[in-house]
Amino acid sequence: MVNTGRFVILVLAYRFLVPILSAAEPDHAARESYVVYMGSPSSGGVSDPEAVRAGHLEMLSSVVASGEQGRAAPALTQSYHHAFEGFAAALTSSEAAALAGHERVVSVFKDRALQLHTTRSWDFLEVQSGLRSGRLGRRARASGDVIVGVIDTGVWPESPSFDDAGMPAVPPRWRGVCMEGPDFNKTSCNKKLIGARYYGVQPDSSSPAASSAGSPRDTVGHGTHTASTAGGAVVSGAGYYGLAGGDARGGAPGSRVAVYRACSMGGCASSAVLKAVDDAVGDGVDVVSISIGMGSAFQSDFLADPIALGALHAHARGVLVVCSGGNDGPGPYTVVNSAPWILTVAASSIDRSFQSDVVLGNGDVVKGVAINLSNQSLSGGKYPLVFGAQAAARYAPVAEASNCYPGSLDAEKVRGKIVVCVGTDPMVSRRVKKLVAEGSGARGLVLVDDAEKDVPFVAGGFAFSQVGIDAGAQILEYINATKNPTAVILPTEDVRDFKPAPVVASFSARGPGMAESVLKPDLMAPGVSILAATIPSADTEDVPPGKKPSAYAIKSGTSMACPHVAGAAAFVKSAHPGWTPSMIRSALMTTATTTNNLGKPVASSNGAAANGHDMGAGEVSPLRALSPGLVFDTTAHDYLRFLCYYGYKEQVVRKVAGGDAAGFSCPAGAPSPDLAAAAVNYPSISVPRLQRGGKPATVTRTAINVGATNATYAAAVEAPPGVKVSVKPDRLVFNKRWTTARYEVSFEVADGAAGVSKGYAHGAVTWSDGAHSVRTPFAVNVV
Repeated sequence: MVNTGRFVILVLAYRFLVPILSAAEPDHAARESYVVYMGSPSSGGVSDPEAVRAGHLEMLSSVVASGEQGRAAPALTQSYHHAFEGFAAALTSSEAAALAGHERVVSVFKDRALQLHTTRSWDFLEVQSGLRSGRLGRRARASGDVIVGVIDTGVWPESPSFDDAGMPAVPPRWRGVCMEGPDFNKTSCNKKLIGARYYGVQPDSSSPAASSAGSPRDTVGHGTHTASTAGGAVVSGAGYYGLAGGDARGGAPGSRVAVYRACSMGGCASSAVLKAVDDAVGDGVDVVSISIGMGSAFQSDFLADPIALGALHAHARGVLVVCSGGNDGPGPYTVVNSAPWILTVAASSIDRSFQSDVVLGNGDVVKGVAINLSNQSLSGGKYPLVFGAQAAARYAPVAEASNCYPGSLDAEKVRGKIVVCVGTDPMVSRRVKKLVAEGSGARGLVLVDDAEKDVPFVAGGFAFSQVGIDAGAQILEYINATKNPTAVILPTEDVRDFKPAPVVASFSARGPGMAESVLKPDLMAPGVSILAATIPSADTEDVPPGKKPSAYAIKSGTSMACPHVAGAAAFVKSAHPGWTPSMIRSALMTTATTTNNLGKPVASSNGAAANGHDMGAGEVSPLRALSPGLVFDTTAHDYLRFLCYYGYKEQVVRKVAGGDAAGFSCPAGAPSPDLAAAAVNYPSISVPRLQRGGKPATVTRTAINVGATNATYAAAVEAPPGVKVSVKPDRLVFNKRWTTARYEVSFEVADGAAGVSKGYAHGAVTWSDGAHSVRTPFAVNVV
């Protein structure tokens, strides 16, 4: 187990010491990359990028320390001028500090490295909606005017998922480009893949296409996978070596895709990601999908977060930004990309399981999960079975050998056998255990571990199966009771209609987010074992013997969940082109489903009922989102008020907003995290502090009728034990479409509930007119 207390101390020490050490650096210190953020242009837009760039160069030259004759001016690496203004440059700490004090600058921060965080999934979402029909496919195919921008590792344009057969001409409003490279031509783009940019990222040296430096071409596979999930064309007969077969498609297969290669295998420069968002807005995309983020332990404030900054300005210009919530779950306070203007996505399973059973020599069959393509069972025989602890190398601790720790196994005791290892050491990943066993000459590996068992490990051609603790005890008991234990690991079977589903993935990051006054994550979408397009891999670890590289791959992560929601957003946008980004987000959230395919509440990975901090509003339901009944529109001033309540000074907020700040001033009494919950007209509610015996916490929301001309909605409350929830008024009457109604939701600890538990309690307010159910979840922290 990780020593949490020590880890926190180290993090705090790092945050405290780095600024001190940096301040002590001499002016001649080596330069590092920094981002200089200047907020919105005061004119509301920039018409001459070259003039802006010249101004940035002039600003840079002014901060070179006097007396340094002959010293080169700081190098400008990026210039932002579409959605917002700023630049990235190589600076010393003193130069960065000088720029931070400039009257036009909002913030200066180091250019951090951000990390990269389908056949069945879309069918599953359609089934879960309860509205199964051909409607989804017909409407999605008609979404040709919607453009989805994907910021990731690039694209493999030859994939069938980016075939433009039958697509109409590219919308004339598209202003983007198809950048060329040594292995990427203008003809690589078409009427489906309409744009491609790159930002000087270097491919990993182990990549099969190292020539693609300076190219939008994907050498990792991550970007191709996410782009095809969001907006890939329909491809019949897709699959992964006989598994997950069916029609692969994106959420809006008729939409256009534009890719922005800002990442490589090693991660993503935040300056490049910020530039990609700026370019995407300038190019004319409607939805941006970003499966990238920083680690949850190192989150900073919103004005030093490149994704949050880019998303804020994109949203103000009518572009919805969808981001992955991160893979640091299942602990609380791990969700990232949690700014209120970002649509933050958690990951769930679907109704498909990849089962790889273990047959013991006594005939017992032990259920296991994995994606292995071995032919071990075809020989008709069984292999000797050994526990790792019984095959420890000389001087290796037994605990390390039982965990398949590198260097811990005696190859003579393992060669030709199936080795059984446990997962009691979280520092040794499943992939490492597999490589250790394989490198020692083992014919297969059975891993006994409940952790991550919900996410099948892709083992390629090596025989691998993961079993739970109880099943593992059965296997170990058999080994101890048998003189010559044997077993065989069966190749993976694709099990459909698996129940229960969906389940919140164990890795999916949980809330609360950085600002507890906003409930995060927002939504949940399929992110476990998702089949989508990839690059032709030259990695023999992933390709079974005698097989060619697959054009499709099975991957898991919130990275896979994010483009599902981006595709769903494009689908809704195609039906409602005039809706704002927050209206589309609202439609997706208030129509999300909270029951599984057994008709019971969606569960978290630990088996308990999932709450808002696990899954947000629930599992995305694209069909339901087409007709939400009511929507909650969030204005630019809502977000500015949120920044005030969060603690930013009015002059900083106005500088961030630029021309959007006309007539704006921070509310009296700001900052106040408790009041921030009411500042944003959000389709969910989070009350960060509800005191026993204190005043009720009251939150106001305004709904817009986008349903029937004459409609009356009645409120129903799911209140947690010990918390009294009241809605005023409890009926909303609309006489025509596009009219609004305002209501209040009040929370207080109920009388006689003095013993109510401290901490977060969850519930929901649902408005219904008989045809629509508009569910807004809430979280209340009792202190």
